[in-house]
Amino acid sequence: MCGIAGFYHRDKDYEKDGTYYRSILIAMHKKLCKRGPDDAGIFLKGQCGLAHSRLSIIDLSGGHQPMVRRQGERTCAIVYNGELYNAGELRLDLEKRGWKFETTCDTEVILLGFMEYGEKIAAMLNGIFAFAIWDGQEDMVYLFRDPMGVKPLFYMKKGDELIFASEPKGVLAHPSVRAELDREGLNEVFGIGPARSAGCGVFRGMKEVCPGEFLTYGRKRALQRKVYWKLESHPHTDSYEKTIETVSELVLDSIRRQMVSDVPICTFLSGGVDSSLVSAVCAAELKKQGKRLTTFSFDFVDNSKNFKANAFQPSQDRPYVEKMAEYLGSEHHFLECDNAHQINMLLDSVKAHDLPAMADVDSSMLYFCSLVSLSRKVTLTGECADEIFGGYPWFHKKECFEADTFPWTMDLSPRKELLADDFLDYLRMDEYVKESYQRSIAETPRCEEDSPQEARRREISWLNLRWFMQTLLNRMDRTSMYSGLEARVPFADTRIVQYVWNVPWEMKAKDGVVKNLLRQSGKGLLPDEVLFRRKSPYPKTYDPRYENLLKDKMRKILDDSKAPVLQFLNKEKVETFLTRDSDYGKPWYGQLMAGPQMLAYLIQINAWMKRYEIKVRG
Repeated sequence: MCGIAGFYHRDKDYEKDGTYYRSILIAMHKKLCKRGPDDAGIFLKGQCGLAHSRLSIIDLSGGHQPMVRRQGERTCAIVYNGELYNAGELRLDLEKRGWKFETTCDTEVILLGFMEYGEKIAAMLNGIFAFAIWDGQEDMVYLFRDPMGVKPLFYMKKGDELIFASEPKGVLAHPSVRAELDREGLNEVFGIGPARSAGCGVFRGMKEVCPGEFLTYGRKRALQRKVYWKLESHPHTDSYEKTIETVSELVLDSIRRQMVSDVPICTFLSGGVDSSLVSAVCAAELKKQGKRLTTFSFDFVDNSKNFKANAFQPSQDRPYVEKMAEYLGSEHHFLECDNAHQINMLLDSVKAHDLPAMADVDSSMLYFCSLVSLSRKVTLTGECADEIFGGYPWFHKKECFEADTFPWTMDLSPRKELLADDFLDYLRMDEYVKESYQRSIAETPRCEEDSPQEARRREISWLNLRWFMQTLLNRMDRTSMYSGLEARVPFADTRIVQYVWNVPWEMKAKDGVVKNLLRQSGKGLLPDEVLFRRKSPYPKTYDPRYENLLKDKMRKILDDSKAPVLQFLNKEKVETFLTRDSDYGKPWYGQLMAGPQMLAYLIQINAWMKRYEIKVRG
């Protein structure tokens, strides 16, 4: 994986002041160097500047970027962040059409594919990606993002200049950009966060290329958004047996494809069905090559003593991890996070996201990825299976299913509890959240044959794919890439997502078993006690000492008159909140707890506003 950045101005010749604009490109890619510590490069030509920071995974010596290719009088350049899983097929096709390759890397496949097919190349790619291409002949720049939104790409339009980067920090490094917030951005942080509306970059004027879309901008063409991939709804006609067979084939093929690498891979293993399936397939494939899979699991120091079972987290992972590691014969590493790293990494999490994030669920993952990256550059994860196959409570719980709002944040009162009354009046949070929800519901791809109940299932699935899954994909990208670790998500393959999207709930959860379709497709690959284990989400610490550390940090913020978050808070409400016991079973966002994780989120907001010197603009 990598970090990309650049700019394009329809009327400016950057080369006339080349030294200055090269320095800007260098500043932008330096902000992204954690995403790609192995190599870097810049390209400046006429109206376009491109910058790249590289993490070497495929063709370690031949994949330098920006990559430039010429055909006659036509010159094109690319900066690319991602991994292509059908590069071999596309390469053969292009070679038959007369193209000659200078490297074995997938970057060149995409660039030559674009020169052959133009913007149609995006729909031909199976992978995770965000890339920018400059076409000198057309004098245009293109920004593409993968269909599921696994890889990020932010941009901002300043007059006639388009500025873009893998992360907000890259855009903010441009001298014409200021870190500002308006009412929309504040609602995203306090009312929606840690989720984000599709295409919203939170910072005033900043946007993100939406999944399955691309942008075009040129000397004679205004900035345009185009859709190249979207879900299609239609009746499902396969039998239950055929559906299981198809899902099994798609999942196995996706995992095997995503093992491609010129460096050793590993997997994250939680002991749940999703990560265990991915690990089982990887272990079997490596065994054919005489190799042994390396696996990693995550937990918290002394969690076995402090753990409290509840509706959201019914069991601990470790016993199941031990069973799976033995079953796979993997070289397994049990990683643990202590309170000090947990709380200190909250601030690193802000640096990784350039935004407040998923509190300690994010900071601990950041720490674990830093440990994994010491020995591996590529990992496969079980992320996204719950969103695709219906694993979360809101797919089946009556109160969630019937809620006329986002099912993972049905009650906004915890979010409002500590905020100042005048700030709440300014936000109009309920109105903003309702409009966001209704806009998403209206975008749901419909199927006329659906019953009212199945139509609602489709709405819930759409919300999960467009909102909740994006939050987790953002977390996985930023926490892994912050340490130069590439995290792959085999379940987020468009073929799996499109097929399962139309499978009716009675098949997805046959006999009332959540994610039964996925479980049945994995028969024979895992022990039944793991295959049919009840879902338990990413682990959280239940150590009361951690919560006390959070409270101490919050009290220091209250005592700091210059703390930026204070402009939004009611100090008396916060002080009262700090004296109460937390409800570890009450959700604040999805399955994040209302007590310690909400405090951690406020601490992150304060650190974020201070670090980026963010100004609030009406």
